[in-house]
Amino acid sequence: MKIVLNVSRIIVGVLFIFSGLIKANDPLGLSYKMQEFFEIWGWHFLNDYSLALSIAMIAFEIIAGVAVLVGWQMRLFSWLLLLLIVFFTFLTGYALFSGKVRECGCFGDCIPLTADQSFMKDVVLLALIGLVFAYRNKIKPVLNRRNSILVLFFTTVFSIALQFHVLAHLPVLDCLPYKKGNNIVEKMNIPPGAVPDSTVITFVYNKGGQEVEFTASEFPEDFDDSLYQFVKRYDKVVRKGNAEPAIKDFSLTTYYGNDTTKALLAEDRYQLYLFLKDGYKTGHWTEELNAIMRVAEQKKIEGTMVTSIPFETLRNQPPDVFFSFTPVQCDVVAIKTAARANPALFLVKNGTILEKWSYYDFSRALEAITQLEANPAPVEPAPAEQVTDSTAAQ
Repeated sequence: MKIVLNVSRIIVGVLFIFSGLIKANDPLGLSYKMQEFFEIWGWHFLNDYSLALSIAMIAFEIIAGVAVLVGWQMRLFSWLLLLLIVFFTFLTGYALFSGKVRECGCFGDCIPLTADQSFMKDVVLLALIGLVFAYRNKIKPVLNRRNSILVLFFTTVFSIALQFHVLAHLPVLDCLPYKKGNNIVEKMNIPPGAVPDSTVITFVYNKGGQEVEFTASEFPEDFDDSLYQFVKRYDKVVRKGNAEPAIKDFSLTTYYGNDTTKALLAEDRYQLYLFLKDGYKTGHWTEELNAIMRVAEQKKIEGTMVTSIPFETLRNQPPDVFFSFTPVQCDVVAIKTAARANPALFLVKNGTILEKWSYYDFSRALEAITQLEANPAPVEPAPAEQVTDSTAAQ
C-alpha cells in the first residue's frame, strides 16, 4: 500500500504542477473560459474578477502540487485538493453532459482536450486524490519544516511572477492560432484531412400524444399516416468531427461596412496591425508607438487598427497616435484570441505574422521595424490620356 500511495501522490503532484504551469503561460485564456461559464450560469457580476480568480487558481494548483510532492501539511492540502478536484470534475462533467461548453481549458490552448477527455482525466484524478486523502496521515514530509516552507514560498513567488510576466509580455509558449509564423488566411480555412461531422437525418413524429424519433432506415413496422403525425426532421450528429478552422470570426470591416479582410491580408507588403479593445490604459507606450509610426511612415508601412471599439467612440479617445492607423472593426472574441495584451502590435506580410509585441515591448518593436527594408512605392495606374494614346498607337 505504501508504494501505491507514493505513486498516487507523485502522479497527483506532477499533474497539478504541469496543469498549473500550462495555464500560467496564459492566465487570460483561463479567465476568458471562466467568463464563458459565468455567462452560461448568469453570474455576470463575476466577470470583472475573472482574471484575479484565474491567477489565484493557477497559483494554488502549482503550490498544491509541490506541497503534495514534498508531503507538507497533508491534512490541510489533501482536503483542499479533494475540494478542488470535485469542483473540476463538476465543471468538466457539466461541459460534457450539458453540451454548452466545448472544453473546459484544463491544459489551456497548448494541449486542447475534448470534454469527454477532460472529464475522464478528472475522474481518474478524483480516485487518486481520494486514495491520498484516505491515507493522508501516513504520508511523511520529505523535507524538514524549514525547507518545506522555503520551497513553498519560492513556488508561490514563481507561480505569481510567471503569470504577471506573461500578462505584460505575451505568453512564453505561444499556442494560439495567431502565433508568430502562422498565416492568418490559411488558419481561416478548414485544415486538409479534417473529418467533418457525421450526421443522420432524424424524423420526429407524434404518436398518441408522445413524440418519437427514428432515422430513415429505422421506420417502425407499424408506421401509418393515421397513427404518426409528422412534427419535424433534423440532422443528428452521431460522430463529432474536427472540420473547423483554427481561426474563426476574424473579419475586418471598414467604416462603410465593407469586408476588407482578404484585401488586407493579401498585400505583399509589410503591415502593422494594432489590436485594441476597450479597457486599455494609456502610458509610456503611446510615445513609443508614435516613434514606431514615424519610422513606419518613412518605410511606407501602413498601420491598421483592429478594434471592437465603435468608430464614433474611437474618435474621442485621447491618444493622437491612433490617427496614424486606419481603423477597422472586428469581433471582440477574435481580438481576445489574437492578442493577449491590450494593445498588441503585429507585423504582418502576405497574411503571415512575422512578429508580435505587447505594449510593454514596443521599444523592441521600434528596433525591429527600424531594421526593416522599406516597402516599395505603390504602382500608380497610368493616366487615362496615356492609356488612350498607347492604345491608339497600337
